[in-house]
Amino acid sequence: MRAQASDVSDRIFTVPNVLSFIRLALVPVFLVLIIAGKDGLALLVLVVSSVSDYLDGVIARRFRQISRLGQLLDPAADRAFIFAALIGLAIRGVIPWWLLIVIVARDVMLVVLGLVLANNGYGPLPVHHLGKAGTLCLFYALPILMIGQAFPDATTIANPVGWAFALWGVFLYWWGGVIYAAQTARLVRIPRDEHPPASATLDR
Repeated sequence: MRAQASDVSDRIFTVPNVLSFIRLALVPVFLVLIIAGKDGLALLVLVVSSVSDYLDGVIARRFRQISRLGQLLDPAADRAFIFAALIGLAIRGVIPWWLLIVIVARDVMLVVLGLVLANNGYGPLPVHHLGKAGTLCLFYALPILMIGQAFPDATTIANPVGWAFALWGVFLYWWGGVIYAAQTARLVRIPRDEHPPASATLDR
């Protein structure tokens, strides 16, 4: 555990971090293209982002350039692309606004629970595998729905598959959130003088 922690640096300007900054800079471009209905170009931007995401992970591990900033930027870029796709497709009426609201509400809940944990002397809990699975489903769902918009001949296949991923994604996303809320409630009921060490906190 100590060896793994020592591999994580405080460096800012590393190749993986630069790639993550580029990915974040592509998010508004991606959003504008979706709103404009240029789904083919938006998908191209998403492919470029996905390739850079893969490369920054490989480079970070192979050349020992894992950093604390990178550990924040990488999931932030993934989440930003999901929200950009949701907002753009909702504005165009491709998906209903309730889908965006449901997903955003879950993240708002996690922020609030994180503040509750911090006020009780805990750091954030590890990401639960259900939350990861939900995010992965949403990451597949939105591009598939965009393919249906970009290529009308594929709509009959893309829409059902995309919506299947989207609904499963929302379900798993919230399931992970409910588990996180339950574990937060269990932790905050522990008296302060009986708090377990950070390494002993529950998985999310």
